[in-house]
This record gives sequence, C-alpha cells and structure tokens, in this order.
Amino acid sequence: MNQKPRKTSARDMTSGSILQQIILFSLPLMLGNVFQMLYNTVDSIVVGNYVGKEALAAVGSTTVIINMLVFFFNGFSIGAGVVIGFHFGAKNYRELHTAIETTLTSTFILSVLFTIVGVLLVRPMLRFMSTPEDVMEEATTYLTIYFAGISGLLIYNIGSGILRAVGDTLRPLLFLILTSVMNIVLDLLFVLGFKAGIAGVAYATIISQFVSSILVLLLLTRSQDIYRFTFRDMQLNLPTLRRIFAVGLPAGIQSVITALSNIFVQSYINFFGSSCMAGWSCYNKLDSFIMLPMQSMAMAATTFVSQNIGAKQEERANRGTTTVVLTALIVTGIIALILFVFAPQSVALFTSDISVIEFGVLFLHTNVFFTLFNCVNHVLAGALRGRGDSKGPMVIMILSFVVIRQIYLFILTRFISNTPKWVGFGYPVGWVCCCIIELSYYFLYFRKSHRQTSLS
Repeated sequence: MNQKPRKTSARDMTSGSILQQIILFSLPLMLGNVFQMLYNTVDSIVVGNYVGKEALAAVGSTTVIINMLVFFFNGFSIGAGVVIGFHFGAKNYRELHTAIETTLTSTFILSVLFTIVGVLLVRPMLRFMSTPEDVMEEATTYLTIYFAGISGLLIYNIGSGILRAVGDTLRPLLFLILTSVMNIVLDLLFVLGFKAGIAGVAYATIISQFVSSILVLLLLTRSQDIYRFTFRDMQLNLPTLRRIFAVGLPAGIQSVITALSNIFVQSYINFFGSSCMAGWSCYNKLDSFIMLPMQSMAMAATTFVSQNIGAKQEERANRGTTTVVLTALIVTGIIALILFVFAPQSVALFTSDISVIEFGVLFLHTNVFFTLFNCVNHVLAGALRGRGDSKGPMVIMILSFVVIRQIYLFILTRFISNTPKWVGFGYPVGWVCCCIIELSYYFLYFRKSHRQTSLS
C-alpha cells in the first residue's frame, strides 16, 4: 500500500512552476464550480421566467438555508482534503488510504443525518427568516425536496474533494458538465412539459446530483490509482478523524455561523417585499459567480500549501500563497468590471420584471467591486487551513461576517437609514473588515512565526 503506482492522474504540486501548477489545478476547478453553480442558478432562471417572481423569491430565499447545512459539510471536506493532501505530499500512501476510507465512511453516515435534520428544519427556518406568506409554500416545497435528496450533493462533494486533494480536478469537471446539462434538460422538462412548477426544478436538481455522486463513486472504486476506495475497507480511524475535524470543524462552524448571519441579512431584505427579495436573489446568483474564481483559487491554495508543507517546503508554500492572491485579484477584477457595465442585462437573465431588475442592479452596482477584498480573505484562509490552522480564519470570519455585519445592520436600520441599498451594503462591510484583520493575522503572527503545521 505504501508503493506509488507507476501511472497516476494525481498532480504532485511540490515541484515545477508555481503559477503553472496553480493555473492547471484551478481552471478545471473553477469551471467545475461554475457548472455546480448552474444547478441552483438554472432553477432561478427557469422559475423566474416560467413560474413567477414569488417562485423566484422562494428559490432565492432558500439558498441561505441550504448553505447552512452544506457549508458545514464543506468544512468537513476541507479538513479531509488537508489531511489527504498532507499525506500525499509526504508520500505516505498508507495513511493516505486510511484518510480516504475514514472520510467516505463518515460521509455516508453524515448524509443520512443531514437529510433528516434538513427536512425537519425547513418550516422553522423559513419562519425564522420572516418569509412572506406568498412565498412560504413554494419555498417549503423546494427545500423539502432538496434536503430529501441532499446525500447526492454531499457524496459528490466529498468525492471530488478527495480527487482535488491529490491534484485531480479534471474528471470531477467532466462529471459536472454532464450532470449540469442533465439538470437544464430536466428543469425544462418538469416545468414546461409536466407543469410541475417549483417542485419540478427541485426534482431535476436532486436527480442530477445523484447521478454525479454515482459517477464519482464509480471512479473512486474502479480506479487503479493511489486514491482507490473499496467498500470492504470502510473504517472510522479515530486519530485520522480527529485530525480531519481539527481542521474541518472550525471551517464548518465558521461557514454555518456565517450562513446563519446571512439568514438575518435575508430577513432584513424580506422587509422590503417580494420584488426586493427577488432582486436580492438575482444579485446573489451573480455575486456567487464573481466569487467562483477566488473560491477556486482558495481551494488551490489549500491543496498547494498542504502538499508542500507535507513535503517540508515552507518557502514554496509561501510563494504559492502570494501567487494565488495576485491571480485571484486580477481575474475577479475583470469579472467585476464586466458585471458592473452589463448589470441590467445580467439581472435580466433571471426575470423580465422591471422592479426586480432595478433592485438587482442596485445591489450589484453597490457591492460588486468590494468583492476584491474577499480575494484576500478566501485565499489566505485557504492557505492557513492548508497548514492546519483553521481556528484563526474561523475566528476572523465570524467576527467580520457575523458580529461586525450584524452590528452594522442593527445600527443602520434602527438609527440611520433602513433602505435596500444600505442593507445590502452589509456584505462589503464584513468583507473589508475581514481583509484588514486577516492580513494582520497572517503577516504579524502566522507567517513570521514559521510554525510547523499542526498535522506533522
């Protein structure tokens, strides 16, 4: 088990050109994230154009609830990726297999748990968000179906996370392209052909996600590569699980609390009615696409740093982090400029309702260039997690995205100006504060200390 096979599709990022490694790793990942975003975005486009603005508001308002559970699981995926990437960089293939087997066994258990918890929390969370009555029933239908089939998404995400940890981002991309096209076809079939409304787009999404999970499991179980998984080797290795949770749990907690904070933001937006809600939904879809390059770069930073720390190449890990930050800033800046100029046309992809378009353009014009601050936030957090330091980013992001943002919204809406524009500006307030704090943490405390990774 310790001998490396002669042929491998994994990518060793401990040697060669840093920029080339980052680009070759990130491009398939970024394209994959684009297609993954298409699942929910296509839902929004279809219901916005063929069902109605209440259905569009329902899909948009459910996103933060979906994210709350999915982001927690993604924290687990991050922890698993760091541990797997560390052992891959260190060429310790026995521990690599133990980590993979423990990760997938845990995923099967968590999938059952998340399905039950998600379905049970649907109505309480929608009530907590002050969801209007004209949106409530459709939002409940969409969420209930989505969480009933959420295991497909979780299994695919962890499977692609395992492949990503060893540098393979191409084949998960191919699976996503296939299932994204399937999702579009099924959306149109269920909504236009079967007249299934918002339930139809939910069914289309979970069917496509189940197909992607089956494909990634087939790849992992039939591969002859170093990351091959066999069901007979399923195990829960407690030391390995502890290392995964040491990195993943803080990342998951941070994501969940941030998503919970976004539910509060959504409740502030809900105050302004369904047109504003739908406009906010359109903005969030576009904002998610702006975030894709930096999120892909952050994942690249995590894998690059974890592999190089495992190989005891500290300086290369540092240079890689700088390269990723600069690349993310350039790419995100170009996308932000394009969306700013073509804001009305971009929002009009989701709806033809004039009032909804006006709100979407308002939010986009106000916030779009502030996403550059998030390039620093996400990439540095990814690099720190790659070193095994997940608590620092957790504390910084909770402070910025939750505490500071909620203080801003509370003071703004009660004492200054309760308007959609300045409520939406709560996002940039958190981003800027996070950037300042995280840069200080990274340079003044972490980088200068030259600490060894906690995984060693």
